[in-house]
Amino acid sequence: MNLRDETTAGHVQELRRGTVVLACLIRLRTPDYGYALLESLDAIGIAVDANTLYPLLRRLEKQGLLTSEWNTDEARPRKFYRTSPDGEQLAAALTDEWHLIDRAISRLTDPTDGDES
Repeated sequence: MNLRDETTAGHVQELRRGTVVLACLIRLRTPDYGYALLESLDAIGIAVDANTLYPLLRRLEKQGLLTSEWNTDEARPRKFYRTSPDGEQLAAALTDEWHLIDRAISRLTDPTDGDES
């Protein structure tokens, strides 16, 4: 990988970092466990490493943005996460901000995109 590729990869990683939080909060409106969350995010084009996701889930839970409970009904116990009411509020605020940023970037990259304000 040349320097340009490494630089691009670093900036892409930085750009995606905050989107993973939002994606988790939205996706976990339906309870799920970590590995299934990894797979579902990957299936829609949000690649997250397990070494990134699991600490993130624990941090979001500690912040009160996710709740969790263990499911021991199957042979292998699994910790299921769900977006909390505070997490729902944050997801709404982040989604609104995402749309504002998206519109602003669109105006920068497409000069024919008129200012809607």
